[in-house]
Amino acid sequence: MPRVCKFTGRRTAAGRTYTLRGKAKYLGGVGTKITGKTNRTFKPNIQTVTALVDGTPTRIKVSTKAIKSGLVVKPLKRKYAYKPDTEAAGA
Repeated sequence: MPRVCKFTGRRTAAGRTYTLRGKAKYLGGVGTKITGKTNRTFKPNIQTVTALVDGTPTRIKVSTKAIKSGLVVKPLKRKYAYKPDTEAAGA
């Protein structure tokens, strides 16, 4: 399974790390120079959680931003909290 959030679509992104040499101008130097560029990846904080998807508890991968913003609806911890539908059963 890929590292992708089901709600926000966050995924691994590519970028670079710059290696610098020298002293910054505001500190009295002549400025910093880039001496190297290395490829790197930015990985989102993806968690596997049990959430309600179409009314059924399902394990999905979501970002922590989706969890904090309330996009993920978690199921109740205990089964006995679900009350049986008395009207449907009596009909």
